[in-house]
Amino acid sequence: MSTKQASALAGKFSEIVGKDNVMTSENDRYAYSYDSAVLDPVMPGLVVRPTSSEALGRVVALCNEHGLPLTVRGAGTNLSGGTIPLPGGVVVLTNGLTRILEINEEDLYAIVEPGVVTASFAQEVARRGLFYPPDPGSQTVSTIGGNVAENAGGLRGLKYGVTKDYVMGMEFWDVDGRLIKSGSRTVKGVTGYNLHGLMVASEGTLAVFDKIILKLVPPPQAAKSMLAVFDSIAAASETVAAIIAAKIVPATLEMMDNFTIRTVDNFRHAGLPIDAAALLLIEVDGHPGQVADEAGVVERICREHRAREVKVAGDAAERNTIWQARRDALPALANLKPTCVLEDATVPRSKIPAMIAALDEISKKFQLTIGTFGHAGDGNLHPTILTDKRDKKEWLRVEKAIEEIFNQALALGGTLSGEHGIGLAKAGFLIKETGRATLDFSARLKKALDPKNILNAGKMAA
Repeated sequence: MSTKQASALAGKFSEIVGKDNVMTSENDRYAYSYDSAVLDPVMPGLVVRPTSSEALGRVVALCNEHGLPLTVRGAGTNLSGGTIPLPGGVVVLTNGLTRILEINEEDLYAIVEPGVVTASFAQEVARRGLFYPPDPGSQTVSTIGGNVAENAGGLRGLKYGVTKDYVMGMEFWDVDGRLIKSGSRTVKGVTGYNLHGLMVASEGTLAVFDKIILKLVPPPQAAKSMLAVFDSIAAASETVAAIIAAKIVPATLEMMDNFTIRTVDNFRHAGLPIDAAALLLIEVDGHPGQVADEAGVVERICREHRAREVKVAGDAAERNTIWQARRDALPALANLKPTCVLEDATVPRSKIPAMIAALDEISKKFQLTIGTFGHAGDGNLHPTILTDKRDKKEWLRVEKAIEEIFNQALALGGTLSGEHGIGLAKAGFLIKETGRATLDFSARLKKALDPKNILNAGKMAA
C-alpha cells in the first residue's frame, strides 16, 4: 500500500469509525506489527478501531472491496504468529468492542462482544454466582474473541474443557459485511450447519466475530489443592496416569520439572523444594464430600507412586501459593534469556513419560536449555526453550529442536498444538499431522468463504 493509497483509505475508514480510531503513524502501526510469538514483526498499512457492531461490518466490507488484507487483533497474546499482519494490510482492533451485553442467570448463558477481557468477564460472572471455567494463562489481558479464534485452553481444561465447549452460538461478519447468525441461547439447537463451531479455532481466517454466546455453569462448592514432590520425573508422569485411571478427573493437574522449579523459586522465593525432580500441582473440586474423598484418593496414589512428600493446602492462602508457583513458570523462565520459545506439542496422557524423555534427549542433542511445565493431566506440555535469537548458530539449533519436538509428539500419537494454535509458526508442519487431502479441503473451504483471501491470509496455510 503506497502512502497515497493509505491516505485515501484512511479517509474512508475515518468516515466509518471516526478519525481518532484510524492510526497511520509509524509508531502506532508498529505497536500492532507483532504478537507474543518470536517471529519477526510485519508493519501494517493502517490500524482501525471500530466501536460498534455496524462499524465493524462496514470495515470488513471496505477491506474486501479494496482487496486489503485484514487481521483482527484482540490483545495480541497468541503464541503462534496468529495476529502478525501482512505487509501493508489493515489491523482491525477489537478493544473498542468490550461490552458484556447480557448475563442470563436463569438460563446460564452470556452474550459478549469480542473485545471483552477474559478475566474481567469471569469475574463479572462470578459476582452473579456463576462460573466461566476457561482460564488461559493470558486471561488478565486476552480477549474472548481471541480465545474463541484460538480455542484457548488453560489449567482447568482437564475437567471443564476448553473454549469450544462453552461457545453456544455466534454472530459474525462475512467478507461482504453481511451478518451471519449461528447457534442459539438454548441448551439444544441443531438449526442449520454448525457454523459457530467452524469459527472456533479458525484463527480469524473465515469471518470476523461480532457477538459470542457463552455457556455458564454453577461454580464448585468446594476445592482442595495439593503439591506432590517427586525424586523422579518418570514417577510423577506415572502418577498422572494412575490418577486418571482411578476415574478421578481433577480440576487441574499440572507438572513442573526441576529446572522450572528452581527458576520459579528463584523468581518468587516461594519455598519450593528445589532438589525435587518434578512437582505435581493438583486441585480437586465439587461437592464437599466428593472433594474430601477424591483428595484422599489422590494423596494415596501420589504416595504409592513414590512421592516423597504431599503438601495439602490448609487454607486459601496456601492454595494461592501453590497456584501462584504454576502461574510464575513462564515469566520466571522468560526472565533468564532474551528469547523464550514456548511450545505446546501435546500427547496422549499415557505417553507423557515418553515425551518427557524425548525432551531431555532433544535438550542434550541440540545443547539447549529447555524447561518443561504444563497441563500434565491432558498431555499438554509446554517445553520452553531459552535462547537468544541474535545468536544465529544457536537459533538454527533451536529451529531443528522445535521440528524434532513436533515430530516426537506426532510419533506418539499427539498433535502440533494443544492450545496455542497454528498461525504462521506451525503452518509448515500441518501436512505432517493432517495430510495433503485435509489441507486441500480446508483451502477449498477458505476460498469459498473468502475468495479474495483477505482474512488473516497466510495463517494455517501450508
